[in-house]
Amino acid sequence: MRHNKKFNHLSRTKSHREAMLANMTISLIRHKRIFTTVPKAKALRVYAEPLINRAKNDSTANRRLVFSYLQNKEAITELFNEISQKIANRPGGYTRILKTGFRKGDGAATCFIELVDYNENMLAAGKEKKSASRTRRSRRKSSAEKAAAAPAAVEEAKAEEVKAEETAPAAEEAPKAE
Repeated sequence: MRHNKKFNHLSRTKSHREAMLANMTISLIRHKRIFTTVPKAKALRVYAEPLINRAKNDSTANRRLVFSYLQNKEAITELFNEISQKIANRPGGYTRILKTGFRKGDGAATCFIELVDYNENMLAAGKEKKSASRTRRSRRKSSAEKAAAAPAAVEEAKAEEVKAEETAPAAEEAPKAE
């Protein structure tokens, strides 16, 4: 039986897999986006996100713990100084996987994995979309919204009636002038 055997070993030994994921995490921290296969990106997300989360609290203990995984001083410095500032308000989900198709040689599914707060194009599109749309998805209005909308609707109807009365005499006078 396969109970509790969900982990993807990526056809590698434990030491090889850990070294590969550490190197990929260092590259992700340095370049903010890397190109890889989908299974490696999913394994990298599981490996890197807890380390990125540790960077929110800049303490000696957290720096040593992350260094024990990555073994790269420049990556640790960048993670704790620059990246931690951008992710300070984000509760999780620091990486994004964007699938790019299949590799020509072996047909492997490929993708980009990137740090979410560093893709300026998607951040700009997200702000435009957020400001234009409502946050509530329900079609029905709550009783508070109905009560607030009722006086506004009455005022709009009165304004339309006044406009109609103002334009109606002008329309009646125009034929008389002929």
